[in-house]
Amino acid sequence: MTEIYLDYNASTPIDPRVANAMRPLFDEAFGNPSSGHWASRPAKAALERARGQVAALLGAQPDEIVFTSGGSEANNLALKGSYFARRSRRDHIITQVTEHPAIIKPLAFLESLGAKVTYLPVDGYGQVDPDAVRRAITPRTGLITIMHANNETGTIQPIEDIGLIAREHDVRFHTDAAQSVGKIATRVDDLRVDLLSIAGHKLYAPKGVGALYVRRGVALEPLIHGAGHENGRRAGTESALLAVGLGEATALALDLGSLGTIRPLRDRLWRELQGQFGNSIRLNGHPENRLPNTLNVCFVGRVGTDLLARLDGVAASTGSACHAGRVELSPVLAAMGIAEEAGMGAIRFSLGRGTTSEEIDDLLDQLRRAVA
Repeated sequence: MTEIYLDYNASTPIDPRVANAMRPLFDEAFGNPSSGHWASRPAKAALERARGQVAALLGAQPDEIVFTSGGSEANNLALKGSYFARRSRRDHIITQVTEHPAIIKPLAFLESLGAKVTYLPVDGYGQVDPDAVRRAITPRTGLITIMHANNETGTIQPIEDIGLIAREHDVRFHTDAAQSVGKIATRVDDLRVDLLSIAGHKLYAPKGVGALYVRRGVALEPLIHGAGHENGRRAGTESALLAVGLGEATALALDLGSLGTIRPLRDRLWRELQGQFGNSIRLNGHPENRLPNTLNVCFVGRVGTDLLARLDGVAASTGSACHAGRVELSPVLAAMGIAEEAGMGAIRFSLGRGTTSEEIDDLLDQLRRAVA
């Protein structure tokens, strides 16, 4: 069986260069980075070098980077930390309906504690209207959280415009950049964000590590209380090993030009699918403002899970899920107004560094036979 991996938005393999950077720490730099003796110094040096690498990718300062266990923790720290630090005066949060569960679920938890949350709609491309964000702001709005790029469709949100609006109203602005970091530019000053979340396993680093950018002057209540690690923002002994993996991955991601082969492959796949299936296939997401590796398409009148099951060794994701024996449309596609009969046939192909032209050819041949 030929194995074709086209689910890079779900998780990436560890880049060999990342693994090589981590390998010495299995035998060396084993000390606690927060201890003050000789065994701690190599670990502390490795940790801070990695912090500087993450900061460099974002155009931030090293002391603005908080290492976390992943993107979900980074999002939780941004949302809950902001709310608990300011809820007496600023208990209103603005978001939009196609956010990842790592945003939606923490917001639901905060609502149970009294937070007021506004969920803005998106258009047919999955984008939120910046003017709708502006209209939703009240004197008690403390935080706006809008993802940079959608994990299912790849649609990129107008983050810079929303960031300007947030600054005009003195409202903190957070973006979940788990999908965009390493694929498109994510410099925090250009995006005008105060908080930005990273997930290591989305950019060829290990699972179990992420980071939160916290602009200087932004106060957060920690989620994890204990000793004063990470400048008092996250208690718990830091893992220099995992930090080094994330740091090396972000250093590699500085060279976005290395991804130059991915967009042409993605675009060729879309052109050939259009040629094969014509009006029975449609694109989900914005045709231009979309991640360069992501192609989400509907095979109209089909069920994506059934179609994927007919492909030999192809790893990809669908736009529907089976719950209690019933296939349900993705909430993201539903929010975009995609009809159920089309949306049930959605499949997301997300390409990565390892994707080859031969794999795209194989996929197209398999899809032709499976649909026929």
